[in-house]
Amino acid sequence: MKEEVLRVLEQVRPGLQADGGDVELVEVTEDGIVKVRLKGACGSCPMSTMTLKMGIERAMKEQIPGVKEVVQV
Repeated sequence: MKEEVLRVLEQVRPGLQADGGDVELVEVTEDGIVKVRLKGACGSCPMSTMTLKMGIERAMKEQIPGVKEVVQV
């Protein structure tokens, strides 16, 4: 599943980088929790939770059936 997660992150990364941010994969747990670190402008943005849940998490759940949640660490 880690390879699939990395593939989805590569799809959303250009949008984050356009706003001065980025995302880094920290861990994919056995129970389908994806842990990421938002970097750059995304790390301090007040809308980062929205980006995480409505952008990254939604894309992962649509494309990878085993993903239950995406959390920021």
